[in-house]
Amino acid sequence: MSAILILSLLFGGVLSLNNGLGRTPQMGWNSWNHFKCNVSDQLIRATADAIVSKGLDKHGYVYVNIDDCWAGSRASDGTIIPDPKAFPDMTALASYVHSKGLKFGLYSDAGEKTCAGRPGSLNHEVSDANTYAKWGVDYLKYDNCNNDSINPEIRYPVMRNALNKTGRPIFFSVCEWGKEIPAIWAPIVGNSWRTTGDIKDEWNSMIYRADENDEWWRYAGLGGWNDPDMLEVGNGGMSTTEYETHFSLWAIMKAPLLIGCDVRNIDSETLRILTNDEIISISQDKLGVQGNKRKISGSTEVWAGPLADGSKAVILLNRGTEMATITAEWSDIGLDNTMTAAVRDLWAHKDLGTMVGRVSASVPSHGVAMYRISLVMPQERQI
Repeated sequence: MSAILILSLLFGGVLSLNNGLGRTPQMGWNSWNHFKCNVSDQLIRATADAIVSKGLDKHGYVYVNIDDCWAGSRASDGTIIPDPKAFPDMTALASYVHSKGLKFGLYSDAGEKTCAGRPGSLNHEVSDANTYAKWGVDYLKYDNCNNDSINPEIRYPVMRNALNKTGRPIFFSVCEWGKEIPAIWAPIVGNSWRTTGDIKDEWNSMIYRADENDEWWRYAGLGGWNDPDMLEVGNGGMSTTEYETHFSLWAIMKAPLLIGCDVRNIDSETLRILTNDEIISISQDKLGVQGNKRKISGSTEVWAGPLADGSKAVILLNRGTEMATITAEWSDIGLDNTMTAAVRDLWAHKDLGTMVGRVSASVPSHGVAMYRISLVMPQERQI
């Protein structure tokens, strides 16, 4: 058993990569969920334009990340070359994204080829990292295909070291799919690490990834986050209620909030969900403690997590097929049942007043109620 594994098992997520990045979970956009390999310079520029014109950047969405299929080949000296038709000038593209006040991200793979068969970075880590820095890259998603069965604890630190040596701050997203329990070893390697396989735009896929990610809640913290994959909100495979649940769970889990839909044609309901600043504030809370499941009763659950101001973020989740009344006792969320607390509904944007001991709600099928719960001191109750 490695020393890293022993320390991690003993102390949870106390170890973290100290590159100054990821002090809160990353927010932005990624091309894969909606566009797959249909990516181009034109699409990325239009997406950057849309992020700004629709005000998404004002809510914290700053990374514009190209996923797989941008790479074309390698030069004779091993330098990575973008697909010349789709991406004729990567430096110019990065500069355009930066001119919008946004950050520019790319994808590669800790294998000989990417998952789509493009050139991977295995054995080219230093060259690729230097090229990314030269282009002006701010973020690297690093996948796990075609890896020659080499231990990821060996492969991923090589790229971490190469990125750090460039002198350019580059967020390092480890995409190992949770195969070798990256929550245990990746906190000193990356700023986030995938804990699951790829998400699909359907309820069962989304909720299962939340379950998988929840297992590792103790290992997340400032500078390094568990990643149950990118958001599907707005891609059309789930209902509005299910997308609200998706966004709520990713926020309380301190998961990356990476939009996966076509923001150029975003509808009003999707925009409403993605720009709910009260939910985003839970994700970006400076305490950096991942919320987790606190109670399971049949098909209903209570999730909760502490916040920097002493309040609690709470979700009442209905996984069932019928409306359900769900109750969170204060003791479920780390409070004394005799205490009085102010309750704020984060989807209704409404103060519900003070409550003693518990909060209850009727929650629709596949829906949530989400609250910020703040203790009321005795002097406050007398006013």
